[in-house]
Amino acid sequence: MKISPETVSVTWHSPKRASQPQLVQLSHFSHKPRLVLCALCFLCVLCVNSSGCASRKPIADRRPTLPAQPSETPAETADGAKRSTDIPEPSPASSPTPSPKRSKTAPASVPSGYAEEGNASWYGVPFHGRHASNGEIYDMYKLTAAHRTLPFETMVRVTNLSNGKSTVVRITDRGPFVDNRIIDLSLAAAREVDSIDAGVVPVRVEVLGGVDPTVGSFTVQVGAFRDRGNAERLRDRLSSSYSPIFIQQYDSPDGVFYRVRVGRISGEDAAHQFGEQLRDRQGFTPLVTRLDEGLPAGGNR
Repeated sequence: MKISPETVSVTWHSPKRASQPQLVQLSHFSHKPRLVLCALCFLCVLCVNSSGCASRKPIADRRPTLPAQPSETPAETADGAKRSTDIPEPSPASSPTPSPKRSKTAPASVPSGYAEEGNASWYGVPFHGRHASNGEIYDMYKLTAAHRTLPFETMVRVTNLSNGKSTVVRITDRGPFVDNRIIDLSLAAAREVDSIDAGVVPVRVEVLGGVDPTVGSFTVQVGAFRDRGNAERLRDRLSSSYSPIFIQQYDSPDGVFYRVRVGRISGEDAAHQFGEQLRDRQGFTPLVTRLDEGLPAGGNR
């Protein structure tokens, strides 16, 4: 940049006399170019501050730069963010959330509250003093009973549904081998529930103690004959379709009977299903009974 030593005319707007230009003589600075340059810079600064020169950006250009528009938030993220700002409802202090328990395999347990309902009869003389099915001598004055499937020594509560009276008896015998009855009570037990005069009453039988009456070996009785030959003929007829088949001798007070029994089934439920198959296919009246191996066959009942 070259500075002329001649007079430089500078015009600016004065607040008092805006219409009269003023002149500044710079001729005496002609021998001092540095001073002249400083004066020009000073005048430029005055020009910028007083008149808003074009070198400043317009107001529109001085707006802050906006950040780039963010990408659209996925719907699942937005929902999660919304849920995270919700105020949770306070849980009741009286019912805290229990901590999860470790899962473990439950051991096989006896059926809880095993019970059945049906008819009960009672027996006394002439069975009194004879051997029961478990080998002991039957005493009709003790609280005992006969049942077809419950294990020996099982304690049960028997309730007469006609009057609500109940008693607790011990299973010592097998029977009754009649389709519409589930238990045979001793004379003493029948007195407890007031069933002697009625002979047969509706009852509820509940198993007491830790006994699982459904496990063990069972068989199905399909007939009882006074003539052994009739029992053998039935056995021979069924042997082509079923095995094993037993003929068990029962010495009753009225004489000897020969009972024909089919199958050796594990579990009472399976035995009942097998009995229903015999009913449907052969027309029998099946009586499921427990196989008491190692004990005298038949006994009293």
